[in-house]
Amino acid sequence: MGAHSRKCDWCGSGTPVVRDMEPANERYQYWCEDCARALIIRGDPIETYRELDGEPIYGRLLDEHCTLKRFYSFATA
Repeated sequence: MGAHSRKCDWCGSGTPVVRDMEPANERYQYWCEDCARALIIRGDPIETYRELDGEPIYGRLLDEHCTLKRFYSFATA
C-alpha cells in the first residue's frame, strides 16, 4: 500500500503524518495529525517515531502540546 493511499490506523479517514516505530499494538502504527495531537494531549505521545512526507508535523505537535519533559526519538531509518 502506498504512503498516499494509506489512512490513519485509529480514525480510518485521516492522512497519516507520523508512524509509531515501537507501537504497543501493531494495528496502530500510522497516525493522522488530529489523532496524533489527541495522543499527546491525553498524555500518551509516540516516543519513537518517523515523520512522513518529510514534514516535521509531529515534532511541532510535541513542542506545542507536550508538557512532559521526556526524550523522544526521531527514527531516521
